[in-house]
Amino acid sequence: MEKWYGSTGPDGDIVISTRIRLARNLRSLPFKEKITKKQQSELNDRVRDSLKRANLGENKWSLLYLQELDDLERLSLVERHLVSHSFIEEPENKLLILSEDQAVSVMVNEEDHLRLQTLASGLSLEPAYEACSRLDDLLDESLDYAFDDVLGYLTVCPTNLGTGLRASVMLHLPALERAQIIPQLIKSVSRLGLTIRGSYGEGTGVVGATYQVSNQVTLGLSEKTAISNLQNVVRQIIENERAVRKELLKNNIDIIDEICRSYGVLRHARLLTGNEFHSHASNVRLGISEGVLDGVSIPTMNALLNRVGTATICAGHGQRLNPKERDYARAKVVRDAL
Repeated sequence: MEKWYGSTGPDGDIVISTRIRLARNLRSLPFKEKITKKQQSELNDRVRDSLKRANLGENKWSLLYLQELDDLERLSLVERHLVSHSFIEEPENKLLILSEDQAVSVMVNEEDHLRLQTLASGLSLEPAYEACSRLDDLLDESLDYAFDDVLGYLTVCPTNLGTGLRASVMLHLPALERAQIIPQLIKSVSRLGLTIRGSYGEGTGVVGATYQVSNQVTLGLSEKTAISNLQNVVRQIIENERAVRKELLKNNIDIIDEICRSYGVLRHARLLTGNEFHSHASNVRLGISEGVLDGVSIPTMNALLNRVGTATICAGHGQRLNPKERDYARAKVVRDAL
């Protein structure tokens, strides 16, 4: 079955992906600091049984018990944005329930009892939220969430109280980055209750001019309001990026040459570090979007983002590779794709 990133999605020239994540806890079980191993195991069974009623059609569920995976396989899940890094730190009794297209997942025994997640290509906030909400309603029928009439959904971390919603959009912003507008943008969106971070959220660096924009406020407003606010701000960022791109590439042979050289490196390199890949891939994405390059597509570049992480490359070979072996393997994956 084709993975969720197999299509471009709305505004896919700039928006790589959309993610909706909901934090939920059960009323009948203690929260993280008090829950026992036996209760965690019970929770795994209850969630698994509840999801048997979810009709995904041909898109079937798979069950991944983290303690049965090796370190590389667990880190690969983080690299592909399927789980949080904190989820893999203590793998015992951790269960990931994942759809075949990898668009829908449930982390069981994360910081909260459940983290429901949907992923989609491009700017797809409403469809991604609707899919996550349907799954949320189905689970609530049999699991009975911890909910307070004033505080909303009860969560381990107070910052998730209320809706328990984290909506985020992954944006490719090479023009705004080159124009040194990002610091100003970060200040502007923070005043609106949003945040801009690196590709893997809080405390992570930026690679390949890729930025994650997400909501911060979960208490005192509805899910739909939070999503609408995020969508409006993201659309403004998209318009700004497109305008700056046009100016950047207008009769600028240096930038066009840089784009074409990056395409040449990715197509022919025999050794490719992770940082080199992201830098050149950023240029290639820009070249595709602005009509400088043909013969390569945005979905191809999106797929590569999910295949070239350090742990993912090693997991694909079933062993830890030394840096040169890893860079050789990464370069081959990229050459074959292009």
